[in-house]
Amino acid sequence: MAGISSRFNQDIPEKDKILKCLYYEDNPQFSLIYQMIAKLKDYDKIIIVGGFKFNDLNDYLKEHISKELSEKIVLIKNDHYDDLSSGYSLYLGVKEALTNNNISEVLFVEGDLDIDDESFTNVINSTKNVLTFNHEPIFSNKAVVLYQNDNDEYHYLFNSDHGNLTIDEPFKAIFNSGQTWKFNDMELLKIANDNFEKYLIEDTNLGIIQKYFDLIKNSEEIELIGLNHWVNCNTREDYKLIKNYWEENK
Repeated sequence: MAGISSRFNQDIPEKDKILKCLYYEDNPQFSLIYQMIAKLKDYDKIIIVGGFKFNDLNDYLKEHISKELSEKIVLIKNDHYDDLSSGYSLYLGVKEALTNNNISEVLFVEGDLDIDDESFTNVINSTKNVLTFNHEPIFSNKAVVLYQNDNDEYHYLFNSDHGNLTIDEPFKAIFNSGQTWKFNDMELLKIANDNFEKYLIEDTNLGIIQKYFDLIKNSEEIELIGLNHWVNCNTREDYKLIKNYWEENK
């Protein structure tokens, strides 16, 4: 949630720009962050990494999140939200999560997504490492591509310049990533996070995620879960679609 929400705030006066996960119409419970935190109520710890308009994020959490949930929240400030990519936010979040020696799994979901409750529960209830996909068409200028090669290994492709993509090996299946993951091997997650700090500090969050899943040698330890309702909120028009869904289904 540390990004600057540039597309969401396009053509908006500077004084009116907002962190998109905080944006709501009519009711503060109709924000992306409120709805996502509500889905995480059964987790012991909720780590939120912010950067852009960090004070606004902090104020919103204090004002609108219940005491029961707010006591689980650890808010971390990413001071490099404007000069490093999304990977640094995930790095900080994983680093914080791994300070708990009793941790058994880490769920990572990007802060600008809306996912239906049933699909999200399927991810939570899985006993395996989880990769997710959505059902939208794959366009190289916006999708995070997940594919399975002929060795049953999973790989990601994303063009930060929103150009074309190339898969240079045989593959069995290709998916539009649901940008939600679960990790259940904390030793491997630490290796992936340390590798990011040492070699990939300017990479996206896929730098950590790809390394982690590369370290898993048995594909049976991975579950691929489809997300029935999935919206990546990039614009205010996206938000309106999401809000309509909430009103119709909750």
